Amino acid sequence: MRIPAFKLASLALLISLATPAAFASELVIAQPASATAMDPGFLKESATLVDNLFDTLVLRDANMQLQPGLATSWKPLDDTTWTFTLRQGVKFSDGEPVDAKAVKFSIDRILDPANHAPTISYIRTIKSVEITGEYQVNIHTAGPDPLLPTRMSRYPTYIVPPAYVTKVGAAEFARKPVGSGAYTLTAFIPDEKVVMQANPDYWRGKPAIDTVTWRPIPEATGRITALLTGEVQLVDGVPADLVPALKNKPGVHLEQVKNGGLTIYLGLKNDQKPLNDVRVRQALSLALNRAAYTRDLLHGFGTPTGTMAGPKDFGYEAIPAPAQDIAKAKALLAEAGYPQGFTLRFQAPRRYIASADVAQAIVQDLAAIGVKAQLEVPEWSVYTQQVAAQKQAPMYMLAWGSTQTLDADAALYPILHSGEPYSTVNSPELDTLLNSSRTLVDPAKREKILQQIQEVVARQQPLIPLYKEDSLYASADNVAFTGRADSRIPLFDLRIK
Repeated sequence: MRIPAFKLASLALLISLATPAAFASELVIAQPASATAMDPGFLKESATLVDNLFDTLVLRDANMQLQPGLATSWKPLDDTTWTFTLRQGVKFSDGEPVDAKAVKFSIDRILDPANHAPTISYIRTIKSVEITGEYQVNIHTAGPDPLLPTRMSRYPTYIVPPAYVTKVGAAEFARKPVGSGAYTLTAFIPDEKVVMQANPDYWRGKPAIDTVTWRPIPEATGRITALLTGEVQLVDGVPADLVPALKNKPGVHLEQVKNGGLTIYLGLKNDQKPLNDVRVRQALSLALNRAAYTRDLLHGFGTPTGTMAGPKDFGYEAIPAPAQDIAKAKALLAEAGYPQGFTLRFQAPRRYIASADVAQAIVQDLAAIGVKAQLEVPEWSVYTQQVAAQKQAPMYMLAWGSTQTLDADAALYPILHSGEPYSTVNSPELDTLLNSSRTLVDPAKREKILQQIQEVVARQQPLIPLYKEDSLYASADNVAFTGRADSRIPLFDLRIK
């Protein structure tokens, strides 16, 4: 979204005059969008908030290395069985024990097909969870799964309290969750705020910051204004247009994590005409000027890409973004029987960096090859529900990533394998390769398969990768915050200087 001149002038005045207010043991964080629910096993959005309310068996440190979490150790017993030994004495904030029963309950509810968990893709390799002691479980997989410990480090494998969830039901649990994490939830008012209080009994020790409030501020300049006036002390999602103005602002710290954001892509409903024709999909991809999007609209805070996997992912293949080629795109459409183009519904949210502006640019680029894209920009809360229910437009903008595993599997399988909640692709060739990638133990062979998947996607374009965003944050200078490659904001690690 372009920022009007009067807003820029007002913001410049704030930048010159405002000093972030001093604050004690309280932190307010501004975000682009509101949370819609808090059930960590059934997320339809980022896990940023629930990361701080719940724990997983395995943690990932600042260097992205796996560390003990609720599990003190884990090891493979055979090709399809991993045993996890749990930390004793840990309790949920309602007093329930975090034990083997809780682990089994938490994973079983995701695997239960009756629950239609949107995050099941990440743990579909798990066949069953066996309790072998009060604080020990064996996790059985359908085939060899070398990523099993990694899958236990983020969603949907947060551990939840069985008695409480059973008592209140799924809907109430999503509104009033109870976990064993560093913080407890004290208020959840969608579109207004989420308030968390430090858990004094947290097994890693009481967090340094007592109260944290998350405020959704969808309007980009509003988030920065709130920081400059001291209303908030940390901004998640800095608008790229305003980074130059903030770079030398006293009292403000800018944090950029190169390629630390999600990969933005165009999803395509492959079973609908004309998108079921590979030539049409290739033409759509060739019509796009990705370099212009990242240069002019993201102000350089994004990198064009030809693959959904990221540079930090195991199995990443450095596939360059296709260069715009209008003539070739038109020729492909004519060959497919659409010499005059066609009309297509297209949805895009405002959730990502300049995403509504990028969507407008896409509409213009597609018009150059005769494709009339009818753009809709729904509210994020509505859009997430539509996408999860497969009720979105035939072409839609979405972001995906692999921050929970740093493995190409997470960036590929959930949105490419047929039948997965977020996949609109149906390719037997890709299904075979994706299934194989989840059962190969040999790293070299597995890496080759993951790269082969990315090459098939580049040829067939069942979806269209656009670019990988950088993560952009801004904070008051007295907030000790460092951006992470996995996009987490772990409140336990934050400090107020």
